Amino acid sequence: MNRVSCKQDNWTQALAKYLAGEGYAIVEDMVDEAQLAVLRDRLYSARGKITIEIGADKLKRAGEYGVLRIMMKFEREFLALLENPAMLAIVDATVSNTGILHLQNGFILPSYPPGETPANFQNHFHRDFPQNMNGYLASVNVLMAIDEFTSDNGGTTLVPGTQQEADKPEQAYMEKNAISAQCKAGSALVFDSTLWHASGINVSGKDRLAINHQFTRSFIKQQIDYCRALPAKTILGLLPRSQQLLGWYTRTPTSLEEYYRPEDERLYRKNQG
Repeated sequence: MNRVSCKQDNWTQALAKYLAGEGYAIVEDMVDEAQLAVLRDRLYSARGKITIEIGADKLKRAGEYGVLRIMMKFEREFLALLENPAMLAIVDATVSNTGILHLQNGFILPSYPPGETPANFQNHFHRDFPQNMNGYLASVNVLMAIDEFTSDNGGTTLVPGTQQEADKPEQAYMEKNAISAQCKAGSALVFDSTLWHASGINVSGKDRLAINHQFTRSFIKQQIDYCRALPAKTILGLLPRSQQLLGWYTRTPTSLEEYYRPEDERLYRKNQG
């Protein structure tokens, strides 16, 4: 399995090579144990707050399978992840320093007895960026392992080398060639978002926690408009690079007044890296 440590020299060059080859790599040593403990606690806290705001029935009707969205609205620690040096280095090396956050989703993957896991979108082979752009890397995933990923607790299953394919590979091919991305807690599975993959099946007897980040080129629309979902005062209190990632400098003017702002006040800027 392709592995690099963000403590090594020139690790982003190795990462770029792996992404261009088999489409994925494990980046180790991204988050330490102290922060992992905080993130585990905050994931459960965010789940409770999201359930109160949206309602359990609506989440169930949507078919959400342990997925937590806009966690940063409820727990600031998830905003702080946008300052992680290794994550920023990954963004710079893939979708450039003007890249933006397409999504940040938490996963609390529950365990089920063998054969009883409900079928859903996540545990079928899919791509997180379904458009083929002739080999152009437009989107990359950084899936942080808050708990260790194993074959028993639902660690992500991926099919190496299937990124940037115009057509969906045969199901039999994917089942034969799929591998389980096993990695330590604090690591991240980084992959070209066009790579075919699926959530694993958790039969470990306990939850498996992770946080998925998907970063895209700045001209691609986000899954959620974070600049409207979060209070402006929250975003303005962040570092400029975090504001850039959230899309603060890739907004669309809504009036002539906004369109004709001075260059340093425009809603769309070339570079905040």
